[in-house]
Amino acid sequence: MTRILLTATSSDRPKVLTQSLRTLERDGFVRRTEYDEPVRRVTYELTDLGRNLLGPIQAVCEWTAEHWDELLDARES
Repeated sequence: MTRILLTATSSDRPKVLTQSLRTLERDGFVRRTEYDEPVRRVTYELTDLGRNLLGPIQAVCEWTAEHWDELLDARES
């Protein structure tokens, strides 16, 4: 299964990250697993629905890369 690894850095806001992940879980894109261990551990993995979005997201990323200069010009005007 595809796994998502998220590491909070000093510039990330853990609360915002948690809210985003909970929203993705609520909407069915990720599955959250909590482990009952001495050190709390939680993993998130893409569901079938989440994996199904990888293609469209890749297409949007490619389109954005191809049109980046146009997007910046539009934003500045």
